Amino acid sequence: MSNAIDGLVSGLNTTDLINSLMKVEAVPQGLLKAKVTTSQNLIAALQGLNSQISALGDLAAKAAKPAGLDLYSSSSSSPSVTTSVSAGAGAGQLDIVVGALARSQIGVSAAMTAWPGTPAVLTIVSGAVSTEISAASSSLDDIVTAVNASGAGVTATKVASGVDAGGVPQYRLQFSGNATGAASAFTVYQGTKAEVTAATAPNLLTAPGAAVIRAAQDASVTLWAGTPAAQIITSSTNTFSNLLPGVAISVSAVSTDPVTVKVARDDAQIGSIASGLVSSLNGVFALISTKSVVTNSTNAAGAAVLSPGIFTGDSTVREAKQKILTAASAPINGHSPSEYGISITKTGTMEFDAAKFAMALAKDPATVKAAVTEIATRVAAAAKAVSDKYDGQITAKITGQQSTVKDLGTRIEAWDRSLATRRATLQSTYTALETQLSAMKAQSSWLSSQVAGLSSSTSNG
Repeated sequence: MSNAIDGLVSGLNTTDLINSLMKVEAVPQGLLKAKVTTSQNLIAALQGLNSQISALGDLAAKAAKPAGLDLYSSSSSSPSVTTSVSAGAGAGQLDIVVGALARSQIGVSAAMTAWPGTPAVLTIVSGAVSTEISAASSSLDDIVTAVNASGAGVTATKVASGVDAGGVPQYRLQFSGNATGAASAFTVYQGTKAEVTAATAPNLLTAPGAAVIRAAQDASVTLWAGTPAAQIITSSTNTFSNLLPGVAISVSAVSTDPVTVKVARDDAQIGSIASGLVSSLNGVFALISTKSVVTNSTNAAGAAVLSPGIFTGDSTVREAKQKILTAASAPINGHSPSEYGISITKTGTMEFDAAKFAMALAKDPATVKAAVTEIATRVAAAAKAVSDKYDGQITAKITGQQSTVKDLGTRIEAWDRSLATRRATLQSTYTALETQLSAMKAQSSWLSSQVAGLSSSTSNG
């Protein structure tokens, strides 16, 4: 409609005129939209800071656990003996002599062309467990399939073994235990469980031509070998998990000389935790600092312009930083953390002196570990107060800003409706103006024609 009324009578560019008037009318709405953009940028920045502080809190909480700094490493004097450390380990040393390795059992039957009996039934006995297995037929392939599907803890394999006197191919059945250790030894019988109990079932591994190729065996180590206190310890696997608290020892070869296993406090890991905590703290402080910088620039006229950062002057962010910084740098039992290599700098960040920390830890490990635990505990509490997803300070600020954005959005929508109404009113007004001008022009033309007619009549008379 607006384009249709441009300059019909008045010669005015009505569309441009209305658009210009609407720009003026929309100034308040533009200010609201600018506020929305500013609030959304602040929300995004606060969410990023909140996530980083939350990660700092998680790291600090882990270090603050009672055993968080009870870290140990282990070593062995032989490559055939390896170690791994878990919770509960403590400093210590142990000499062992590896006497045997754990093995699984392997046995083979005598050569045969088919299963020697009908129906094709066998029973595998391992310890106190008997497993009766029925095959689909006397075919050795079916026997193998049935054994492997039985869950008896034994794997069967058909192995070629020449031909019999009549030239018929023969095979042996190899039975391999799935688990190592003496307790995993087994016997294979031709027959049912009842026949095994009645001692009427043939033992396939002791029959003529059959053999136990490898007996099941436990691994064994001797402690304090060569002394009256010598003691043999066995394991069904090649790993011993109970020789030293929190230390698993795995063996891969027998030995004649003692192998020394050592467990010592891992100062490097403890230092790494302390260093990581300081780095995470500085990461939070760096983010706040970066987003609080005021930048200098010039406008089109060459005048100086100062642009504040998104966190500049934000009291919530400032208080959050101070709370975390105080938690990390406050004295511990009257001693400054700087005594342990953890100090605050002039710029308001933290610094970690690895050499100083290592020296203090070596001199008084209990005090230094307690200090790190205390710092971590305070930092974890401060981070939670700031970033808790329910009632953290920054979380509350984010929620407030989101509510503001929602309210501004409602007001902007109201302005959309108001501006639409205003545009329609202006269009209607200018349409009416053109209509009136058109009517006046038509009336003027009629009057002019009447006057011209009167003049012509007078002249003729």
